[in-house]
Amino acid sequence: MVDTLKEIPFALKFLITVMMTFGISVILTPIMTFVSRMIGAVDKPNERRINKKPMPSAGGLAIFIAFAVATLLILPHIVHSQPPYVGNVQPLAPNAGPPRLESYFDYIWPFVVASGIVVLTGLIDDIKEISPKMKLLGLIIAASFIWFFTHARFDNIKIPFGGPFLSFPAWLSYIFTVFWILAITNAINLIDGLDGLASGVSVISLTTMGIVSYFFLPSPNVFLPITIFTIVAAIMGFFPYNYHPAIIYLGDTGALFLGFMISVASLQGLKNATAVAVLTPLLILGVPLTDTIVAMIRRKLNRQSIATADKRHLHHRLMALGFTHRGAVLVIYAIAAIFAFISLILQVSSRIGGIFLVVACLFGLEIFIELVGILGENRQPVLKTMKFIGNSSYREEVLHSKAKDEDNETSEDEESTQEFPMRRLSRKDKK
Repeated sequence: MVDTLKEIPFALKFLITVMMTFGISVILTPIMTFVSRMIGAVDKPNERRINKKPMPSAGGLAIFIAFAVATLLILPHIVHSQPPYVGNVQPLAPNAGPPRLESYFDYIWPFVVASGIVVLTGLIDDIKEISPKMKLLGLIIAASFIWFFTHARFDNIKIPFGGPFLSFPAWLSYIFTVFWILAITNAINLIDGLDGLASGVSVISLTTMGIVSYFFLPSPNVFLPITIFTIVAAIMGFFPYNYHPAIIYLGDTGALFLGFMISVASLQGLKNATAVAVLTPLLILGVPLTDTIVAMIRRKLNRQSIATADKRHLHHRLMALGFTHRGAVLVIYAIAAIFAFISLILQVSSRIGGIFLVVACLFGLEIFIELVGILGENRQPVLKTMKFIGNSSYREEVLHSKAKDEDNETSEDEESTQEFPMRRLSRKDKK
């Protein structure tokens, strides 16, 4: 039996593992609807929620269990040991012995443990809402675990398009690593506002990362793409229950787990010391990162705390513009797919082509942000500039309004100048 298993090609064995992971998630998810209600992990309607009735919200636990079973119990038996995943491949020194090999179990267990800390933090928050500080503490502990026990570190970076290569000392690497993990994790958590939104965007992002890591990263290690596609299989088993109309939510349990694993996977991509490696995860995660950054800018412009909740996120604005629940989700899927496609094109572009591609992407993104209105009311600098250039009647209206405002300011200044000596004179007369 063992000899028969050895004769099976790895691709087929991995495909079977992926299908088993999918099956475990499919079976566990409906069970979690009952478990969530029993333990009190229920999302109750309020002014910030879209749902109109209480919904079980610990669906992410099914994804995590399916992922953990596959990576800890199945994959170590079929994946051969590989050189450690440390980034660029360095040539062996003369007379050096064979490279040190790492088993898949040794590679994956720190990721499972760290993600387990994140899942536990999210589950506690789904059952009994904890303070943002306590949630942040759980994420910091998990991020620190990753930094100490894995090679997924932000320890160097190549400044894009001809810039210098920078290596960071350990303390700065730790800070950057924790910040990166926290930023990506919370970005995914913030877009979890509609049925199937965070899970679908995560599938698109992770699939793109898996393709990039397998075909474009200069390392013979296949642990990263194997892990990524296993997570995708676990999400796909959950997805039919989460798509509109959903019967269960990811909750913080799932949203934090997906964000955490995406951030860790993207960190390993940053080990490739090229400009493309720096920009690729940012483009792949374009939807959640853009929504988060714009939300922070919007709240600062409105003189609010960046932690203040509002209803001007991308999905809120699309629904306010008349899109249905499902329509808004599909639009965001399409945007995420466009970002993913651009990131793949970037892998084969020249330096000049890459620069033009990024500039065009940023310009198009700004136009979209202003059209949808997620930055706020009447905040459309690019659109207004283009309208000023291309619309003569609008240009005359703006110039006329500006001249009128200047005339009003001039008249007010003259009135204040005339009133001032009169007041002085009246005081003198009184004396």
